[in-house]
Amino acid sequence: MSDIRVRFAPSPTGYLHVGGARTALFNWLFARKMGGKMILRIEDTDTQRSSEEMVRGILEGMAWLGLDYDEGPFFQSSYVEQHRAAANQMLDSGWAYRDFTPKEERDDSTIKQQIADAARQPKALNPYRDLGREESDERAATGEPFVIRFKVPEEGKTSFDDAVYGTQERDYKDIEDLVLLRSDGHPLYNLGVVVDDIEMGITHVIRGQDHISNTHKQILIYQALGKPVPKFAHLPLILAPNKGKLSKRKHGEIVSVTTYRDAGFVPDAFVNFLALLGWAPDDESVRDREIFSRQELINLFTLEGIHKSNAVFNFNEGDARNWTDQKALWMNAEYIKTMPLDQLMPMVIAELKKTRLWRDEFAVEKKAWFDRTIDLIRERFRTLADFSTYGRPYFVDDLSFEFDEAAVKKNLRKDPALMTLLPELADRFAALEEFSHDATEAAMRAFADEKGVKAGLLINGARTALTGQSVGPSMFDVIVAVGQERTVARLKHAAIIVN
Repeated sequence: MSDIRVRFAPSPTGYLHVGGARTALFNWLFARKMGGKMILRIEDTDTQRSSEEMVRGILEGMAWLGLDYDEGPFFQSSYVEQHRAAANQMLDSGWAYRDFTPKEERDDSTIKQQIADAARQPKALNPYRDLGREESDERAATGEPFVIRFKVPEEGKTSFDDAVYGTQERDYKDIEDLVLLRSDGHPLYNLGVVVDDIEMGITHVIRGQDHISNTHKQILIYQALGKPVPKFAHLPLILAPNKGKLSKRKHGEIVSVTTYRDAGFVPDAFVNFLALLGWAPDDESVRDREIFSRQELINLFTLEGIHKSNAVFNFNEGDARNWTDQKALWMNAEYIKTMPLDQLMPMVIAELKKTRLWRDEFAVEKKAWFDRTIDLIRERFRTLADFSTYGRPYFVDDLSFEFDEAAVKKNLRKDPALMTLLPELADRFAALEEFSHDATEAAMRAFADEKGVKAGLLINGARTALTGQSVGPSMFDVIVAVGQERTVARLKHAAIIVN
């Protein structure tokens, strides 16, 4: 076990979204690759926007993805006293000062604009920056409200080597005297995150690229507290289809991890997809591959493999079938098609139970049939939900499944002769003593020859009559999976559909 410690620190002001999930994943992969530890910290100090429901959503999303953590969850609100102590330590050492500017003036838009126009130098405008400590203490003792600000040096610059973006520098003159504690004693983000990372012994901070500006401020706080600065790796942003920043506020549930869970994604498939949003393995021998097991991702992951350019997460909420990123759907289909059946089966069973299609007999007397059927129909399915929608005809005895209108028009209503042909074919199937792939194929082809029609007319018509669809596995495998009794009944019913 190495000394490496990383953390995932989401704010419970919304569900776990795609961007946050990828940040958690990259931290998890790095920790597992390096033999380190991953800590989960919930940054819940925004009491107005944080909620227990959102915390549950984050924990559920991580659990579904299989991103286990070694310590936590810790809650930032539990460390408020440590945050205040750190602010007062910097006040005592001269790295911070009390700002007695009345709140209405600090919030005044005109003053804020003056600050912005003065090259972001509130330290040059603030009359309390160099206020003597004795006077500062006296004013505080009388109960005069104040905030505690960090005293950014006048000259110099911060610098750090980012594992993704290389050397990052920023002049002190471009960094404002940031507020550490509000007048009510509430700590702000930059103070809280540094103190927490120090308390938890975080060695590597892996987070979004939009935090780079905060990193410069936080380095100053580390230095003021006399603590070592962790190594940083900032991740490229994930953009929406219009190249705007992906946002849970703007884009809603379509960027929520639990949406993909509920839509029938395989956790390993979604992890695989997220890993390739802004990262690629350094190993040239696998650069052309896109399907990686979880263990392969751990073995291959490096911070150096993270891209500098932003990734795009494509989705289309207006398309019921192709509603999200096509690569994500393709990848999920590959997992469903190729993963070991014993690993897939619990997820399929859960889906059938959720949609009330499960029967206990599928696990006992019909287990062999159930296993064969799942193995047959998974070839063309893209999500686990397909087992309860497109797969429904295999698990119900009646006709309570959807018939695709285009399939009905093409395969049943196109030739009126099917109104008599399919019921007659049903009689032929009913008379079979052996209801197997070869026996049903021989019977259908012989019937087609007898009636002087192409076998394809009967095959396509039978497929739609049995499953409601125009595509699927081998037709004679479908017939056997549906079974003799249901096949006969549905072919007879087809006459009503044709008519």
